[in-house]
Amino acid sequence: MQKEIIVLIGGPGTGKSTLINELVARGYCCYPEISRQVTLEAQQRGIDQLFLEQPLLFSEMLLEGRIKQYNDALNEPDNVVFIDRGIPDVVAYMDYIGDEYPAHFTKACEDIKYSKIFILPPWEEIYQSDGERYENFEQAVAIQKHLIGTYKKYGYDLIEVPKDTVDNRILYILDKI
Repeated sequence: MQKEIIVLIGGPGTGKSTLINELVARGYCCYPEISRQVTLEAQQRGIDQLFLEQPLLFSEMLLEGRIKQYNDALNEPDNVVFIDRGIPDVVAYMDYIGDEYPAHFTKACEDIKYSKIFILPPWEEIYQSDGERYENFEQAVAIQKHLIGTYKKYGYDLIEVPKDTVDNRILYILDKI
């Protein structure tokens, strides 16, 4: 069986991390969303919202981390690896805020390819803001549109995961791989 590197995407608050945590509990190899880690490290250095205050630096750190996650996933003994957000997310967010970024951002999107992309739709009933998630629900919907456009631009077919229980969403994903 060939290596499957599968990415879960979607705007903020769509349930990606919940699904990743459940996949881990079921014994799957998973890589968490790294933006929370980058944000928390910046907050410890006194920068409240690195993405808002220094979006290019934040995005450079994310890009580097996501490339590392991809390369690490290639070396996993497991044939299936799930990742919470992929490299094109970085470009989608920069486009969302209207900032420019270096050419190596798009080159990474062109050069590094994932096996499958599952997209979770905006779901207002489960959406929650917290210390690392600054967007409101309307902004989350706008980000979702940028994610869809960006992933399609890089040639991905997106598989939409229906709004359902965590267990049924997991079963849906596992059935498609």
